[in-house]
Amino acid sequence: MHYENTQFANLGLIGMRGGEKMAAKIDDYLSEWDVQAGGDGHSVLVEYSCPRFASGEAKGLIRQSVRGYDLYILADVFNYGITYTMYGMDVPMSPDDHFQDLKRIIAATNGKARRITVIMPLLYEGRQDRRFNRESLDCALALKELTAMGVENIITFDAHDARVQNAIPLSGFENIQPSYQMIRALVNTNKGLIINKDNMMVVSPDEGGMARCIYYAAVMGLELGMCYKRRDYAQIVNGRSPIVSHEFLGGTLDGRDVILIDDIIASGESILTVVGDLKRRGAARVFVFATFGQFCAGLDHYDKAYEDGLIEQVYTTNLIYQPPELLERKWYTSVDMSKFIAYIISTLNYDRSLSALLDPSAKIDKVLGAAKK
Repeated sequence: MHYENTQFANLGLIGMRGGEKMAAKIDDYLSEWDVQAGGDGHSVLVEYSCPRFASGEAKGLIRQSVRGYDLYILADVFNYGITYTMYGMDVPMSPDDHFQDLKRIIAATNGKARRITVIMPLLYEGRQDRRFNRESLDCALALKELTAMGVENIITFDAHDARVQNAIPLSGFENIQPSYQMIRALVNTNKGLIINKDNMMVVSPDEGGMARCIYYAAVMGLELGMCYKRRDYAQIVNGRSPIVSHEFLGGTLDGRDVILIDDIIASGESILTVVGDLKRRGAARVFVFATFGQFCAGLDHYDKAYEDGLIEQVYTTNLIYQPPELLERKWYTSVDMSKFIAYIISTLNYDRSLSALLDPSAKIDKVLGAAKK
């Protein structure tokens, strides 16, 4: 169904360092669909490299022509599992390092690609999107840099605040939610799950995530609750004001399962604080949805929460790096997004609207099936 019209241009895909595995899976789907449409199923992966000097300096190198290509560049700028050597030391790549390599590869195209689309699942500096004092606006600057270099479209997932796209009002910016994939993973890993207002509730851990949770509650037919974070704005600890307490706003939790939904698990401590409060209020099982799981403070406190019966399961996507030890945890389920990204690339390459992909309500209703009683 993706090959009925004429391509915008020859398709090319680059998986930046740390994104090669995801890019390979996407390429497999695109090749399979090409064969189904009568094509030769050739790979669309573009060969490239970012060699580094001993000083840590680098350059971008594309090893084949991309003239006239519809080029898609997949960049996981939060993959700390990738290292490089500088002055004889192994240095983990920071988001800044990944972003610089992305710009190097864009520069290496020499402006010859017909269209460049950057797929950056977790937006670079996405949490530094607003100015409160004398501070930088890193995310807006990054978006302007990319569009100034010739990037026509930027695709991201579950942006911390999608209004940052106002920095580039004349360029394409898509903020996509993995709602369908999360709900499907929940249903597939919990046979016999009962999803209705009497047995389950959707809860937002803060007021900032309410729009996301309203959608989940609506398509699943569930009641909505919210935890309000009271912060001490007179202090700044590790870059943010510390949380004083959580207040719950919503109906009774007695005996109900809870789906706690957030965009990102950074240290994860805030989520576990909310989970503990929900359990004290009578919640039965607590399932955690987060598009991105960074687990910056390690996994030990989640291991303990699982052993203590606080969390039932944590679901995050494979849109960013997942260390092997995370994938081995009993309490963790990885939600694969590679096929969905392949759909997005194929749809755009044939110059079609993304509207049907961005509204998965009918697919969600189908996957809920018998669980929605």
